Amino acid sequence: MNAKAPIGWAVSPELVEYPRAVAAMEARAAAIAEGAAGELVWLLQHPPLYTAGVSARPEDLLAPDRLPVFRSGRGGQYTYHGPGQRVAYVMLDLRERGRDVTRFVHDLERWLIAALAAFDIKGEVRKDRVGVWVARDGAGGEDKIAAIGVRLRKWVSFHGIALNVAPDLEHFSGITPCGVSNREYGVTSLRALGSRATLAEADQALRAAFETVFGRTESAVPL
Repeated sequence: MNAKAPIGWAVSPELVEYPRAVAAMEARAAAIAEGAAGELVWLLQHPPLYTAGVSARPEDLLAPDRLPVFRSGRGGQYTYHGPGQRVAYVMLDLRERGRDVTRFVHDLERWLIAALAAFDIKGEVRKDRVGVWVARDGAGGEDKIAAIGVRLRKWVSFHGIALNVAPDLEHFSGITPCGVSNREYGVTSLRALGSRATLAEADQALRAAFETVFGRTESAVPL
């Protein structure tokens, strides 16, 4: 069931340092749980960095001295964040949405797939691999275009998704992204797939698709 009040939609124009973003996000999630704040989706970019989810394995950090590394409470393993990648921290009250974690993750997948469709890109999910994937044209194999890593506390979600719009994909070589080392699977972006979409255009597609899955949004102030 969608919440009656519109969901806040905030976009930070500047790069946001990871520790500050996590602190602000956790504080907002706690306020939502207490009924002191409304739901919020916060779109931002981070400076180049790696994050290690709760399942991260030390051997999957292939270049430990390349970029700063931050431990993260989200699900999943290692991932890269940086300019040109749209991170969306999703702070929703699942007490108003059926208290169903599997459904919530499925809805995040549907959201991303619908946003990609706006650029004529077919995103797909796989039972054995987290995130949203696209098939390589005529070459076999698949590449991840969006990552999903969430956490719940008192049935309020935080962390969220990361969509590769036009990041420096070379930085993904410093890790085993999400623990997937098979050469059949790589990482891609809208830009690498030939799209000239800007970050603002990606944001428009994300917002429109989000509303079809989760409900109405209203512009809000970034954290």
